[in-house]
Amino acid sequence: MSHCSAASGWRRYRGVLLDVDGTLVDSNDAHAHAWKDAFAEHELEIPYSRIRALIGMGGDFLIEQLTGIPRSQPRNHAISKRQSEVFSARWLERVRPLVGARQLVLQLASAQYLYAIASSAKPEVLEPLLAIAGIDDLCEVRTTAGDADRAKPDPEIIEVAIGRLGVERSQVVLIGDTPYDVAAARAAGIDTIGVTSGGFSNEQLAGAVAVFDGPAGLLAAWGDSPLG
Repeated sequence: MSHCSAASGWRRYRGVLLDVDGTLVDSNDAHAHAWKDAFAEHELEIPYSRIRALIGMGGDFLIEQLTGIPRSQPRNHAISKRQSEVFSARWLERVRPLVGARQLVLQLASAQYLYAIASSAKPEVLEPLLAIAGIDDLCEVRTTAGDADRAKPDPEIIEVAIGRLGVERSQVVLIGDTPYDVAAARAAGIDTIGVTSGGFSNEQLAGAVAVFDGPAGLLAAWGDSPLG
């Protein structure tokens, strides 16, 4: 099943940026649980549902929005650091690849797209996620948290990835699963292909040129997709 914006039309891209969490691996719930644990350790009781709705947003933005702790404060950084530790220690083992993740990257390569991982995850978190997705051997071009000061919905990480791809931005598209991916791509002046595998609906991914049911859904509709 796909939902496409007719107004956007179909065109061929040359470069594809790939989000990871919720797009290639089923990790968004695990991240939300790790945030809840990290907040609790800092004596902050934040409902899971509120956290889950903001997954995909940069950690410093998420903390500020949920707690009011400014992004510049050391406590904000401490909570973010603890979330990464908790995620790796308690929740990473529960993360599974999304069906079609490796096949999607192989299809991009076969169709001669230039592609890159556009993630603001910390390197020690990103590496095992790429391994879980089965694509760690396929993705040499990638970004991590150290490549940008500001995470999504800020476009900085997208800008870095576009630069590494070496493709004119009008010919680049991001595949992502959250409204914050769509917002970051829009701010960077590129299109988004949405996937609902991260738990966000077609309506929440409004602004994407097309929306599919995860990597497998995009592959199944490849010929009729913006990449076909």
